[in-house]
Amino acid sequence: MDLGMDMRRTTRALATEAVHAGRDDLAGLGLHAPPIDLSTTYPSYDSRAEAARIDAFATTGAEPEGPPVYGRLGNPTVARFETALAHLEGTESAVAFASGMAALSAVLLVRGSTGLRHVVAVRPLYGCSDHLLTAGLLGSEVTWTDPAGVADALRPDTGLVLVETPANPTLAEIDLRAVAHACGSVPLLVDNTFATPVLQRPAAHGARLVLHSATKYLGGHGDVLAGVVACDEEFAGRLRQVRFATGGVLHPLAGYLLLRGLSTLPVRVRAASANAAELAGRLTADPRVARVHYPRIGGAMVSFEVHGDPHEVIAGVRLITPAVSLGSVDSLIQHPASISHRIVDADDRRDAGVSDRLLRLSVGLEDVEDLWADLDVALGERAGTPAPAEASARG
Repeated sequence: MDLGMDMRRTTRALATEAVHAGRDDLAGLGLHAPPIDLSTTYPSYDSRAEAARIDAFATTGAEPEGPPVYGRLGNPTVARFETALAHLEGTESAVAFASGMAALSAVLLVRGSTGLRHVVAVRPLYGCSDHLLTAGLLGSEVTWTDPAGVADALRPDTGLVLVETPANPTLAEIDLRAVAHACGSVPLLVDNTFATPVLQRPAAHGARLVLHSATKYLGGHGDVLAGVVACDEEFAGRLRQVRFATGGVLHPLAGYLLLRGLSTLPVRVRAASANAAELAGRLTADPRVARVHYPRIGGAMVSFEVHGDPHEVIAGVRLITPAVSLGSVDSLIQHPASISHRIVDADDRRDAGVSDRLLRLSVGLEDVEDLWADLDVALGERAGTPAPAEASARG
């Protein structure tokens, strides 16, 4: 690629990158849509050269030069998605996995392999992330703290600091620059699933690692399961080695769907965020709602606590789908204490602000009036004197 193209790339806006990153070579190939490479293995008539390429990968984890080797080592379609996501997050590289939990597991394995098994983490996190750390399933040990206590919680064997902002499911936000400063030389991993690079780019604030459950907004249509870590090339090499050894690879068709999803990511996030902001305002003014959580940076997620039975609200929706997950074009609602955070100890869950009356709403692209009409019915009859709900962050 010539210098002129490099200069154009550095000045491209996020919306442009979302459409073109990972696809810049297509016109030269005589293609418009990215190809899907479903091969699991690739022919090579020069076994000596193949051995040298495999040795090089084993040493650094760098992507092999030349044609692909084997589907567990890498895939051209998946590589396009990785390239695009790295451009959107502003990192050197990105490594995709079969799920968000596979991605987080790989990070923990990389750090643990060097003897740095201690993790400092801030609650709340996604429930399965919390459980993976608390149960020590990968040999890690966790110290839970608040953002202000990160520096004091660090130890000589601390290998990672993990935060999620906005957090799942309370949407609590963290000052990333302050936490990154407190980490010192310890890598900061930020779960950026809720914000996406449209609203927040953690690497620009000092994070070394940016984690996504790509199942959510990056895919955006509820039809792909994936995870990805955006990071520097050195760490990416270690992640590729773990991915190769453990087999948590992303299927090429999933890579294709994710690349396609990125092209509409800015439009989807902004449209859904406008709906969410409107619903957050209406919920805040509703006497049936005790508290509303909505992030200062915006976004398409709203959490709210009801005075009545949250399970009745779940049972009462018809347009909104009562289901786990989030980030799809259609709206989803769930009760975290029963589902996404059920695996977290009840006391720890409540201490992190996940009350038994909290509902998490992933707002989609439907007309906001239709969404409100569905919520209005599901919330039940209005009773008593109207009083505004307590707002958390902005609402």
